[in-house]
Amino acid sequence: MTAPDPLVWLPFDPAELGEVPAGLRYEVVDPREHVPDSVEQVRFYVTPYAMGTEVGDVLPRMASLEVVQLLSAGVDNVRGRVPDGVALCNGRGIHDTSTAELTLTLILASLRGVPQFVRQQDAGVWERPWRPALADKRVLLIGAGAIGQAIEERLLAFETEVVRVARTARRDERGAVHALPELPELLPHADVVVLIVPLTEETRGLVDADFLARMRPGALLVNVARGGVVVTDDLVAALEQERVTAALDVTDPEPLPPDHPLWRAPGVLIAPHVGGASSAMWPRAYRLVREQLERYAAGQPLHNVMAGEY
Repeated sequence: MTAPDPLVWLPFDPAELGEVPAGLRYEVVDPREHVPDSVEQVRFYVTPYAMGTEVGDVLPRMASLEVVQLLSAGVDNVRGRVPDGVALCNGRGIHDTSTAELTLTLILASLRGVPQFVRQQDAGVWERPWRPALADKRVLLIGAGAIGQAIEERLLAFETEVVRVARTARRDERGAVHALPELPELLPHADVVVLIVPLTEETRGLVDADFLARMRPGALLVNVARGGVVVTDDLVAALEQERVTAALDVTDPEPLPPDHPLWRAPGVLIAPHVGGASSAMWPRAYRLVREQLERYAAGQPLHNVMAGEY
């Protein structure tokens, strides 16, 4: 008897991939809504695009699993839950464009006072404030991965100086990358600080009271990483003291409760975790998934395989 083709679970119609790779079986499944009996046969699991941990709840039941392909750049929603021997691949490349666009939007809107303009429009008020430009600012970019690079490329077009920081120091074709332990010396000289690091034990709570106290007075903190990178109570305190301003696409907790003081803190602009949620996402997601499935069917190495402890 011929063995059945390997089973792939997709969170979208396979037709979205164009010509689907041959030699594989496809089922459209969102395990948060329904888990079919085929769960024990799944070899390649493409998770739904969801921020919560629910997408990983089905993993213990996947006895034949070989690959987990996320549609997010971060892996914290399945961290520590992928069985040994199963390849975990993140969505590197899917969200670079969309997240970089939102990052620049948050920076420009905050610096140029767009929220104030919207409130004035609602009230029928005509005022012409003098606001800082992004040009000539020094931007500290904490996170030098693919999305960080996409943000950097756009920042440079606005005549800024970009200083990059990553887990370890190195040099590449674009110059120096500083290490996280250098932040105390770098923070006082930055006008804008952008967070685009993965949420790990090393980065959880990175932005605390000490970090915020070292920032230049009036500097802008932009978080497009994960809410847990920032200690929320410490940020609220710094905002209420008007020491810094902030533009946040992510918060901790998330979603932010209606009565949370962060909503009403001065100098903050909040977006509801929409960095990747734009028309730029799905075409890039389909391209990545199609190429991964082609490689899997052909027995070739996959892209974006996360190593070690993820």
